[in-house]
Amino acid sequence: MAARQDYLFTSESVSEGHPDKVCDRISDTVLDLMIGEMPEARVACETLATTNRVIVAGEVRGPDTVTHDMIEQAVRGVVRDIGYEQDGFDWRKLKFENLLHEQSVHIAQGVDAAENKDEGAGDQGIMFGYACRDTPELMPAPVHYAHRILKRLAEARHSGEASALGPDSKSQVTVRYANGKAVGVTSIVISTQHLDPKLESPQVREIVEPYVREVLPDGWIGAETEWHVNPTGAFHIGGPDGDAGLTGRKIIVDTYGGAAPHGGGAFSGKDPTKVDRSAAYAARYLAKNVVAAGLADRCSIQLSYAIGVARPLSIYVDLYDTGRVNEARLEAAIGEVMDLTPRGIREQLSLNRPIYARTSAYGHFGRAPEADGGFSWERTDLADRLKAAVG
Repeated sequence: MAARQDYLFTSESVSEGHPDKVCDRISDTVLDLMIGEMPEARVACETLATTNRVIVAGEVRGPDTVTHDMIEQAVRGVVRDIGYEQDGFDWRKLKFENLLHEQSVHIAQGVDAAENKDEGAGDQGIMFGYACRDTPELMPAPVHYAHRILKRLAEARHSGEASALGPDSKSQVTVRYANGKAVGVTSIVISTQHLDPKLESPQVREIVEPYVREVLPDGWIGAETEWHVNPTGAFHIGGPDGDAGLTGRKIIVDTYGGAAPHGGGAFSGKDPTKVDRSAAYAARYLAKNVVAAGLADRCSIQLSYAIGVARPLSIYVDLYDTGRVNEARLEAAIGEVMDLTPRGIREQLSLNRPIYARTSAYGHFGRAPEADGGFSWERTDLADRLKAAVG
């Protein structure tokens, strides 16, 4: 059956100040702190945030130089940088609890390299990567623009242009596809915290609408586009004071907005021996290079792993009937052009660096590769090798 060509598709995003994203950023900041001191540190950090309280917990095997006080200072710095100085969540007043402890020796023995084995995967699981031609970044348009709207609002808030807005916000964008291409937006949903409790929905829309129009492509908003800005009314109490946050609860926001499968594993707070994170980055890297190479217009790649086993158990490619190459041949080529063991992924993408806090909001994918190795999985430097490998 041919893929549908005319349809609507919706994705959402949440801002850096959303309770779950506060937790993702804290977990990744703890990871950066440890991996910056010890590149092969083992970290699995989870965070809970609620009214004036932050708790971190999990398993680590990290450097002694990272002390409790350093972690607490980093946590408070995250909350300050996001912008929380409200009665129910204030970086200066919140109570902090650190429940991190040593990594299980049974997990360590599966992950660590030994005389007769290479470094193994940190857990079992399935991971997916995806790319398509909706945007220049080769991302699905709905989630891409949902992210960009909130990122632009955050920039305006931090600069003082939109000082009436608070850190907590959500967006949702419904994109219309015609002949398989994204051509417009039928509805826009923005729920954003505001610092003045007297502000009402029409006034909030006046603040946010110019930024939304700035971000979306010309002609995508029309007279028929539906706007829902703070549709419940007031949104003055936000962040972890309004709703508790946890690490890892926004995995669809973090990836492809529901436009592609997800294996179920979260990313934030996990060092790159955990294939939940590193193999998902590798799968995106490969899928993006497949599309960048012109081998398909859409590509989904699944990888699977067993804990303690180095090589993936399977590689599966779906080109959604847009491919210009045999999918089975491409599956073989992927294994030829990239070492998909945990060690191979870490080395190919230079993942043992403190590059993770910046991934915690506005998506792990569709971002520009950075000079220090951040978002290295967004490079397209494998395109020529893939084309050559499939012959």
